[in-house]
Amino acid sequence: MTISSSLNAGVAGLSSNASRLAAISDNIANSATPGYKRVVSDFHSMVISGRGGTYSAGGVRVTHQRLVDERGALVSTSNATDLAVRGRGMLPVGLASEVGVGNGGTQMMLSTTGSFRTDAQGYLTTESGLVLLGWPANPDGTVPSYPRDTSDGLEPVRINVNQLSGEPTTTMSLGVNLPATETEASASGDPQDLSVEYYDNLGRSESLSIQFVPTIPASGSSNEWTVVITDSASGNATVGEYVLTFDDSRTEGGTLASVTTTSGGAYDPATGSVIVNVAGGPMEINIGEIGANDGLTQLSDTFAPLQISKDGSPVGNMTSVEVDANGFVHAFFDTGITQTIFQVPLVDLPNPNGMVALDHQTYIPSPDSGSYFLWDAGDGPTGDIVSFALEESATDVAGELTDMIQTQRAYSSNAKVIQTVDEMLQETTNIKR
Repeated sequence: MTISSSLNAGVAGLSSNASRLAAISDNIANSATPGYKRVVSDFHSMVISGRGGTYSAGGVRVTHQRLVDERGALVSTSNATDLAVRGRGMLPVGLASEVGVGNGGTQMMLSTTGSFRTDAQGYLTTESGLVLLGWPANPDGTVPSYPRDTSDGLEPVRINVNQLSGEPTTTMSLGVNLPATETEASASGDPQDLSVEYYDNLGRSESLSIQFVPTIPASGSSNEWTVVITDSASGNATVGEYVLTFDDSRTEGGTLASVTTTSGGAYDPATGSVIVNVAGGPMEINIGEIGANDGLTQLSDTFAPLQISKDGSPVGNMTSVEVDANGFVHAFFDTGITQTIFQVPLVDLPNPNGMVALDHQTYIPSPDSGSYFLWDAGDGPTGDIVSFALEESATDVAGELTDMIQTQRAYSSNAKVIQTVDEMLQETTNIKR
């Protein structure tokens, strides 16, 4: 019984060390694989109680664990959509083959890095067939609220590289100085004209014609102007008319004192804005708050458009795409505008090492990993997303080679045990002779 248990223990030792060698060889083979997580082997002794002073060898068993929470170093690349996670959290990905079939939602898998590029359909896909998943943004660039404990809201990130995009003008700020001398009794009363370009809902160029007409008093200065705003897209119809009075006191001279609405949207003293309805819809025009000098002013004898700003842009072509640290996917256009088209969350689990490992350095949650949650990158326990970067393999080749030497010695020792048991059994057989 004792000799036979020794033989069994030696065989178990050979099997366990061979299994450990397989894990080591896998680690070394993937020492240059981006995002690879190394496998570690743990040995567990099996104890069988002996009787009558004899000892029975129980042998050994081996278990393996993939250390998903162990991260490799980040290396820089030249591709803007090479992504890596710096810190805790994982990128949601799916199989491009499932996207191509289109039979419903794509199963969410997790990875810590990936070299994504657009395929023929515009999906951000790796060479191994993984597609990046994210939440689609609204046309205005905002991301709706999606459920965080399920992957139902995630969609494959798709980049329309041939996309044309234009943004209508909805707000405008006027920083203009009106000549104080033009409101004196001796002034000519000639109006001051200003034309400001804006973009309609189809990206076409239109203009607002703004005419400042001074009020000429019988004597002294009126410090009053009538502003008439006409819209080219509305057939040059008047969309707003306002009477402005400026302060001439020592402390607030040249700033707005009052605004009276003749037609158009009412003046809001809290924001310093009026809202006029152009052909494409309402437009907010900021002319400055009462007593402030950052909008319309009346000073000296010069008509000077000092600062005119507006949003909106003409139609432009997409030139590039980048992912920022918080996971927002930004599309850049040749007109200088940037549009948010997706948000990529980071997925976190209580026990990442409990996930089920799949091909291509991907993993899926399991009961051992715990329930997952989708965080905004950089929020909560998660790290951030680094673009122009890939995560190296977590394999330490020097350490694996050292483990290989130890495994080889242990394997040889177990083989020696089997050889010794064989010789002892041979001697037992020879007793009969």
